[in-house]
Amino acid sequence: MDFSTKWTNLPKGPSLKNLTERGFGIPKETQHAAVQDLTRAHIESFDQAVTEGLSRVVQGIPPFEFKFRNDRISLAFVEATIHSPLAAKGSICRDLRVFPAECRGRRCSYKGKLVADISWSVNDIPKGIIKQSLGQVPIMVKSKLCNLHGLSPKELVEHHEEAEEMGGYFIVNGIEKVIRMLIMPRRNYPIAMSRPKWKSRGQGYTQYGISMRCVKQEHTAINMNLHYLDNGTVMLNFIYQKELFFLPLGFALKALVDFTDFQIYQELIKGREDDSFFKSCVSEMLRIVMEEGCTTRSKVLNYLGERFRVKMNLPEWYTNEQCANFLLDECICIHLKSDMEKFYLLCLMTRKLFTFAKQECMEENPDSLMCQEVLTPGQLYLMFLKASRLFRVYLVQYRVSAGKSFLEARGLDNWQCNHDLLILINNLSKPSRHVIVQECLGMLQNTGLCVVADKLNFIRYLSHFRCVHRGAAFAKMRTTSVRKLLPESWGFLCPVHTPDGEPCGLMNHMTASCEIVGPALPTTTLPALLCSLGVTPVDGSPGQAFSDCYHVVLDGAMVGWVEAELAPILVDSLRRFKVLKENKIPPWTEIVLVPKTGKASLYPGLYLFTTPCRMVRPVRNLAQGKQELIGTFEQLYINVGIMENDIEPGVTTHQELFPHSMLSVVANFIPYSDHNQSPRNMYQCQMGKQTMGFPLHSYRDRSDNKLYRLQTPQSPLVRPYMYDHYNMDNYPIGTNAIVAVISYTGYDMEDAMIVNKSSWERGFAHGCIYKTELVDLADKMKGEDNMVFGTKPGDPKVNDRLDADGLPPIGSVLHYGDPFYSYINLNTGQSYVTFYKSQESCVVDNIKICSNDTGSGRFKRICITMRVPRNPTIGDKFASRHGQKGILSRLWPAEDMPFTESGMCPDILFNPHGFPSRMTIGMLIESMAGKSGALHGLSHDATPFTFSEESSALEYFGDLLRAAGYNHYGTERLYSGLSGVELEADIFIGVVYYQRLRHMVSDKFQVRTTGARDKVTNQPVGGRNIQGGIRFGEMERDALLAHGSSFLLHDRLFNCSDRSVAQVCIDCGSLLSPLLEKPPPSWSAMRHRKTVCTLCGKSDSIDTVSVPYVFRYFVAELAAMNIKVKLEVK
Repeated sequence: MDFSTKWTNLPKGPSLKNLTERGFGIPKETQHAAVQDLTRAHIESFDQAVTEGLSRVVQGIPPFEFKFRNDRISLAFVEATIHSPLAAKGSICRDLRVFPAECRGRRCSYKGKLVADISWSVNDIPKGIIKQSLGQVPIMVKSKLCNLHGLSPKELVEHHEEAEEMGGYFIVNGIEKVIRMLIMPRRNYPIAMSRPKWKSRGQGYTQYGISMRCVKQEHTAINMNLHYLDNGTVMLNFIYQKELFFLPLGFALKALVDFTDFQIYQELIKGREDDSFFKSCVSEMLRIVMEEGCTTRSKVLNYLGERFRVKMNLPEWYTNEQCANFLLDECICIHLKSDMEKFYLLCLMTRKLFTFAKQECMEENPDSLMCQEVLTPGQLYLMFLKASRLFRVYLVQYRVSAGKSFLEARGLDNWQCNHDLLILINNLSKPSRHVIVQECLGMLQNTGLCVVADKLNFIRYLSHFRCVHRGAAFAKMRTTSVRKLLPESWGFLCPVHTPDGEPCGLMNHMTASCEIVGPALPTTTLPALLCSLGVTPVDGSPGQAFSDCYHVVLDGAMVGWVEAELAPILVDSLRRFKVLKENKIPPWTEIVLVPKTGKASLYPGLYLFTTPCRMVRPVRNLAQGKQELIGTFEQLYINVGIMENDIEPGVTTHQELFPHSMLSVVANFIPYSDHNQSPRNMYQCQMGKQTMGFPLHSYRDRSDNKLYRLQTPQSPLVRPYMYDHYNMDNYPIGTNAIVAVISYTGYDMEDAMIVNKSSWERGFAHGCIYKTELVDLADKMKGEDNMVFGTKPGDPKVNDRLDADGLPPIGSVLHYGDPFYSYINLNTGQSYVTFYKSQESCVVDNIKICSNDTGSGRFKRICITMRVPRNPTIGDKFASRHGQKGILSRLWPAEDMPFTESGMCPDILFNPHGFPSRMTIGMLIESMAGKSGALHGLSHDATPFTFSEESSALEYFGDLLRAAGYNHYGTERLYSGLSGVELEADIFIGVVYYQRLRHMVSDKFQVRTTGARDKVTNQPVGGRNIQGGIRFGEMERDALLAHGSSFLLHDRLFNCSDRSVAQVCIDCGSLLSPLLEKPPPSWSAMRHRKTVCTLCGKSDSIDTVSVPYVFRYFVAELAAMNIKVKLEVK
């Protein structure tokens, strides 16, 4: 991971060289580093998970023990490995490896085999190791286990992939899925919190507490809280198997170390020796333990084991002390190995809790980025493995499902019996995801962890990998504090790239330079290094009073104390080692010195973090002149300048690499975004993701449900250099258009725009949609094995429209009602034809013949890809790159368009009323820059913060325009297309890059004459796909009432909805009692039957009324509840 060179060789400005250089289109030697970097967090974390992580998880699973006929049987996992995706055994193939392109095309999953070694022993005598396959698990594309790992662009293209394939996703049933990155509390750091709802936890609880998320190396996490009680004692609370337990702190401290009460008391009061209240509280906590008769460590352990034994389902031969030790290992500060370290950490947390409860330090904001880290896909993947496949479920089911009877039948020493047992377990159902997430993550959500990475265009695809979500639980919260943009997130989370509406502020995107720490290096050498730099070890006594020292915490373990004067010097030395990569200090170490301020600020101390999953970003270290990675917590106490003139000598220690380092990748593509009103940049970040562009190069090999494609995309004339840095010209998203800002004809009111019909005829923004349909005959005809595609010779239904194999010829045009495909029953010879149902005609683009996973399937599974041409029509949505969206309102004939002196007609007429209230000045600058670029053959740099008050963009581009013989302000005289008379006003005209969005009228319009109705209410059903109606709701009713158009109202809500004619009895007013009389058998059925009221027995009191059918249903429902409805018919 070399961070130093990555951001130094950025392009100086955009250039058109990629359109002119030789060898364009020949794959390069290596992939483009910047694009590969976008998904690096995903791939690195996955690689970490399946190599070191998996073996750690396996070793961390406790052996499973049970008794059988007085023998103790123990099963333990030794090792587990995941294999690369291979074809199933018995398949006939040239290459056993399976590649992702095949999985996408065939709509199957990209998965490898998980194999575990399980050792078993009887009465502690090892009996051997069983190799057992635990099924298939999905594999991340481009990871170390993937068959594409390390291939060059040329080889990738040979395997039907993109040359710039980034990976980072899984393929499940042919769909690309990304595991979303979630924000979690920072690991192994005690956070001071005040939660009013904690008061309801029991008698005497207050809102003050210290919360800590402890995470082991293999990412098992557990939340642990210390609560402050109003009598001055402390409760430790932890979760074991989804249950909440409370333990007075004294018991935990005494159970962890073999200290006398006085030694514990001395450790707790360090730094608060003068606080008599605190001293009495500590004595009180220790007295509670004495009262229970727990005087020594073994007595406390015995006491705890006895109490907790019931909940822990451990083998019955465990002693109480073993149970208590197991509890301490599994639930209390699990990230630390030794009990001594746990003891010192709990003492530190207690001191912090009392300081906080006395309001001598601030509470930390859990919504602030300084207290957060990211849950990477690799971690989540490990947790799923751990909980679902590998975990006790296996071993518990081993005992339960197979049952003792199985063992009794075969006898114990028979190895085969155990083997069969394991196979039996293997076939048991795997537990639901719900269980998994709850057990392992201690998380609040169980759905929405994966999102589909839709390739709508490259920008949208890429932003899935940079997205960081706060978690589903926060979306339902009524408060807005979670969504606030806090200043701490500068440089890590983009301030503009967040959706507007419901997920606003919860779904954020990382900035372009923000990275996530992937690897974890061992930090065993660091404590010794710290001690050599002047840190007093944790059990020593420093040169000054404890109150004048900072405690030193490394990855959640208390290392020692350092004097207040020495601390800044120590931090400087550590920072120097980190930047120069000396003394084994990892470059992603976070060094935070929280200073003593004399006021109630954050709890002071020196914290060092080297753990993975933290966000870091590069800045320039001015003292060393090199790049340094800084973390979110560290940034609070570092002075970072942005521009050269921000640097104050002696104060500023770091400088930003570039001024737009606060923007995400997508926000970096907005030209001159510093000249736009902020919400417009937000809208553009959303609309950039909905553009019809050129999402991929391998259209032939894909079978996505829907793919959009622009026929003639262009490279923008005006663009930020980050556009070139990411090689976005490979996946362009729009067209350069000549835009005149003029109010012409009135067809451009309220964000509509007029397009030149000739431009449209020449192919402006033409595009198409690729739709794929998977036809599987096995699903169509259940249980019929002899169905294959084909046609009967001379079948009149087919009418020679299909080939002999029953499929349409490639390149043929399909209209509504044409034969689509046909299949034959081989036994009976009967053929079935399916017809094309869509109203839009399409062209058959390609047909893939798929088989099943073993390759033994007959000709019964195909993918048909159709191309639906979609050229712009009235009502299609367009947008510039500045959040200025509009719809096409007229295709105006070129002869009636206004034209310039040179005879040029604009492509688009944009209404000038779109500018004043929206303040998108960036679009005006882009128009001038695009015009000057077109005249001089340049590509202008539109990176934000390049122009300022001193050097203004208007002057720069105005001078270029004037040099080409145009007006300095970008305006021209236009002539009316209707009369040929010169227009009075000067018209602003230039070149703007326009995007065509995916929202098209053809997908939205909805028509209904008559059609499907709801079975219960008889009202028309809703929904566009089933030709449903449009809801005419209460507000629409109010509008018609206000207009006084009562007949129209009657028509909409009654005649066109569910009018029905009902019989009602005038005497008793009942809708239900009038029934047709039952005819005697002698009558012919033709005879006129009377309707008789069954209550009154009369037939002359019956009248017909028109009522809504829903009303009749309502009356029947009420009758079922014993409520009678009377109608008074007049």
